[in-house]
Amino acid sequence: MSTHIDAPAGAIADVVLLPGDPLRAQYIAETYLTKPVRYNTVRNAFGYTGEYAGRRISVQATGMGIPSISIYATELIQDYGVQTLIRVGTAGGLGPDVHVRDVVLAQGSTTDSSIILNTFGAGMYFAPLADFGLLHAAYDLAGDSHLPVQVGNVLGEDRFYNDEMDRHKLIKYGVLATEMETPALYLLAAKYHRRALSILTVSNHLVTGEETTAAERQTSFDDMIKLGLAVAKQA
Repeated sequence: MSTHIDAPAGAIADVVLLPGDPLRAQYIAETYLTKPVRYNTVRNAFGYTGEYAGRRISVQATGMGIPSISIYATELIQDYGVQTLIRVGTAGGLGPDVHVRDVVLAQGSTTDSSIILNTFGAGMYFAPLADFGLLHAAYDLAGDSHLPVQVGNVLGEDRFYNDEMDRHKLIKYGVLATEMETPALYLLAAKYHRRALSILTVSNHLVTGEETTAAERQTSFDDMIKLGLAVAKQA
């Protein structure tokens, strides 16, 4: 049991899917896992463990933002021995070839967060990257199921409302989408020598103005979820 996860030892699998939204965690567990057991309700950050195609898998909500996912990822790793962490979350599209409901595999994560500076000190710009094995598996599995995915750099922002950000320059440099969690996940995975991958569904587009509803964000985006589970099964 940790500070923010009220689970006894052994209650959490060694591979965990990490949606931000607790209701998406509930949806994944109740829709895809066999005999899911809820192990956490602290702060309504729901966590579940069940089986998917014979593989024991957990699903843990992380909330929004770098500070929040940092708490849950750290406690999952330090207190529960989790080895593989797969984010299944939403992102805002940036690039002209990225559209609402597209699935993006985050190969790396640019960030304006101070977590890199605070970790390494001035003058060192560490690049948070996905685990290549997980990334390769996700890309291959997507191809096998004829699911088109985009692979590349995503922006992990500190602020949701950020009028000062020059997103057009980021688009010019090939950044596909923006979200708020991946750099912390990849940084912590590197620190603790664990495996991590972010699989993202584009829920809105910051340039075109395309949107999905809150209900769609909670209970749809099944392509991303199925892909995350397929990767978790192999991990």
